[in-house]
Amino acid sequence: MSVWVGIDLGTQSVRAMAVTGDGEVLGTAARPLTSHRDGDRHEQDPRQWWDQLAAACAEALDGVDPGRIAGVAVDATSGTILLTAPGGEPLTPALMYDDRRAAGELDRVNDVGAQVWARLGYQRMQANWALPKLLWLLRSASSGLAPVRGDVRPASRSGGRAARPTGVRLAHQSDYVNRRLAGEPVATDLSNALKTGVDLIAEEWPGAVMDALGVPGEVLPPVVRPGARLGSVCARAAAETGLPEGTPILAGTTDGCAAQLGAGATRVGSWNSVLGTTLVLKGVTRDLIHDPLGVVYSHRAPDGSWLPGGASSTGTGVLSTALPGRDLTALSHQATARETIGQAVIYPLVSPGERFPFAAPGARSFTLGEPADDVETYMAILRGAAYVERLCFDYLDLLGAPVDGEIILTGGATRSAYGNQLRADVLGRPVTLRENAEPALGMAALAASADLARTKEVVDPRPRDAEPYLRFVAELRARGWLDERVARHATERTRA
Repeated sequence: MSVWVGIDLGTQSVRAMAVTGDGEVLGTAARPLTSHRDGDRHEQDPRQWWDQLAAACAEALDGVDPGRIAGVAVDATSGTILLTAPGGEPLTPALMYDDRRAAGELDRVNDVGAQVWARLGYQRMQANWALPKLLWLLRSASSGLAPVRGDVRPASRSGGRAARPTGVRLAHQSDYVNRRLAGEPVATDLSNALKTGVDLIAEEWPGAVMDALGVPGEVLPPVVRPGARLGSVCARAAAETGLPEGTPILAGTTDGCAAQLGAGATRVGSWNSVLGTTLVLKGVTRDLIHDPLGVVYSHRAPDGSWLPGGASSTGTGVLSTALPGRDLTALSHQATARETIGQAVIYPLVSPGERFPFAAPGARSFTLGEPADDVETYMAILRGAAYVERLCFDYLDLLGAPVDGEIILTGGATRSAYGNQLRADVLGRPVTLRENAEPALGMAALAASADLARTKEVVDPRPRDAEPYLRFVAELRARGWLDERVARHATERTRA
């Protein structure tokens, strides 16, 4: 049986996984990554990506028959970019997915690209997206690039094209390591290029927009769909990674889409709900979803369908601050025994401002009712997270997205049996738990063009009073954060 290699290039680590065509994991390994943060600045040294990827891959493949390895794919953090020289060497540090130093470029990006961004359904770019960062880096290149380990400072803000080093090229995080794997220039995938402004409908760069922004065509790599063949592993990369020379390299995707593929949420109407520090929903639709609020945006799937999703600022990350040092497993067991006691709800914002299912920069955490002790505080936080999750599905339904398929729960919160049952009850739907839903597994699945997910458990819902959820929705509306139309739809859908 063939073996497929998936590589997850994250923020804090890189993980490699070797998986058979029926989902058996033959080997896995991880290596740490370090970042440099300072205010709006968040950088990594791209050369570290390769060094740690090669080490993790070699360990994961130790003992695997090289003759069985049929392909490799890499995912990466969305919106992380750098500039490279003609030979692929990094000219700048990597500006990570949450680096916001390019905020000054945002208005021009949204003004020039307004029609394209609206047609693609997300309306506006955000300060941490890749296209503003690309403009910022190109301005820096015009006045001379800093060394990789140094700071990158913006040059003059005058418009138009300025002279810059010949052969400078944009590289997303995965592009940089894929070039090292292939030993030659490679295309980028539509998924990682989304936040750089690629036209996902035409499946090409919007030339008029890029020209108006002063981005030369030669800076931009060709684009292909996730799963397309980029090249094959070169001899030098083979010696460093343990991948056989000639192994096909398949175009990957972002880490969020990779997690969705790992979870097996690949059919129209199915959704992967990832609840950990924060909540992220990703699903599958036949048609592109247009969101007037701009809180839902869609990636393109390998088969041409769409992968809409959104990321909330709420999640179980508040447990560590609200209940420091407490045994969460013990609290889950105690909550199960006491779940009919207390109806307090905590809106669990991890950081100020909400991003999904509504946009409210002024949103702040709040509590409805009074938790009597740590167990009730734990219950109130999970209850609030479940209500936000339900509201996300209500909003997606309002936008016309199909939400009647399988709901797959992944993320750290699935370690709580109490939380899993609560979420099934609040959604009023069965929820599926997987044995493994890591992004690296998703990349192996993408390389194999197969669903490698294995089901661990299906949790069926129990009857539950819907009024506490509706009071929560009403409170969000009363605070001016939730649109009246959304609140009304959530109410009508719940009572139907």
